Amino acid sequence: MAKLLITLRFYALGTMLISVGDFFGVCKTTVCLVVRRVSSAIASLRKDIIKMPDSDEEMAEASYAFYNLAKFPRTIGAIDCTHVKIQSPGGDNAEHFRNRKGYFSLNVQSVSSANLKFLNIVARWPGSCHDQTIFNNSVLKMKLERKDYKKYIVVADSGYSNTPYMATPLLECTNQVEQLYNESIIRSRNVVERKYGVWKRRFPVLSLQMRIKTETVQDVIVATAVLHNIAVDFNEEIPPNELEANIPPIESFDVARIAPDNRNNVRTELLAGYFPALLQSNTSLNTS
Repeated sequence: MAKLLITLRFYALGTMLISVGDFFGVCKTTVCLVVRRVSSAIASLRKDIIKMPDSDEEMAEASYAFYNLAKFPRTIGAIDCTHVKIQSPGGDNAEHFRNRKGYFSLNVQSVSSANLKFLNIVARWPGSCHDQTIFNNSVLKMKLERKDYKKYIVVADSGYSNTPYMATPLLECTNQVEQLYNESIIRSRNVVERKYGVWKRRFPVLSLQMRIKTETVQDVIVATAVLHNIAVDFNEEIPPNELEANIPPIESFDVARIAPDNRNNVRTELLAGYFPALLQSNTSLNTS
């Protein structure tokens, strides 16, 4: 129990290991060892706690939950990346971890459910890596391409490519159908931004620079994602907004980073059929 409490205190405060050790009356080396072992143990629960819907019933339920947000169809998850600050890992490859904002980080990709749970997480790429690169090398992309999730799709921001299994917003809207599409997808994918905010408020160590080995940082990231999902399942109170991490607004993106478009994608399909019909039905996106 003492080891667990030491680790949770580190997650909650993100202070120096020596400060956590002083509180419990143990040395810095002991705290470092405890955080590493406990984080690894919690992260090992990942397969049972963090998982995409895999049955027809689970996928239909996930899609219905997203539809209730803003009437975007066939969606089972919202994908995006976030940066977790680390100290310089040193060595010849240290600069690979410096992101475009100038600090060292890991670029963490995850998929969010409609109720802000982690469905998938990748926490091994340096901060300089582009979001699309991480996705291109992920198991998730392979599963989407081979249609493990059948007709269902994920929604993303404009840093990702439009494909038959991923929908992204339009850069410019020229008519009411396109405006309706953009409003619906932005509100639907907002859950992943909200999830990152709640996650980093719940575990402030993620918003501060972790002064531990990169391998341990990866375990901490996955372990806190596991604990976040457990907290959601038990309806734990969401931390107050004043501690929210500096997450960019959902409308913001770097034009230079936008992935190329193609015509064989789900966005074209939805704009041609579903959203014109939704507009003609004069139905509000609000489902409450």
